[in-house]
Amino acid sequence: MRQLQQRVETQQQVGESLITQTAVRLLVPFVQLFGLYVIVHGHYSPGGGFQGGVLLGSSFIMLGLAYDQKTVLRLMSERTNILFGNLGALIFTGVGALCAIFGGLFLDYSALDVLIPLGPIEWRSFGIFLVEVGVGLAVMSIMASLFWDLGSAGQMDEGL
Repeated sequence: MRQLQQRVETQQQVGESLITQTAVRLLVPFVQLFGLYVIVHGHYSPGGGFQGGVLLGSSFIMLGLAYDQKTVLRLMSERTNILFGNLGALIFTGVGALCAIFGGLFLDYSALDVLIPLGPIEWRSFGIFLVEVGVGLAVMSIMASLFWDLGSAGQMDEGL
């Protein structure tokens, strides 16, 4: 009985909660799926890269709050996070640069019709889709990085 009481006191000190951890473990896939949905449908409906990126980033923040920093870093390492952030920025600027290279203005997607003749309307839709994906990856990465850095005082060794 004494060991059980010590274990409960230790869990309360650390802040671990079986209910919170189970709820977060069940919610995170749905939050991430909804974040991907918001990004993918951002060029047709309200929402887009920023809002979807915030949802994806918040899923990692929820994991960090329910578990700890090391658990989240095992799921998405700092190197992977940096890769996602750079890839997102590269997609965004790459689409804009391609538009400018092929004779249009920055992010004038109809200029990409020279690359693959789909038609200017289809290129506007596909171009904004690519931009939304890039913005979503970059925002997710930045949100996770900010939480990790602020939660660990820049040391990335342990979280809140």
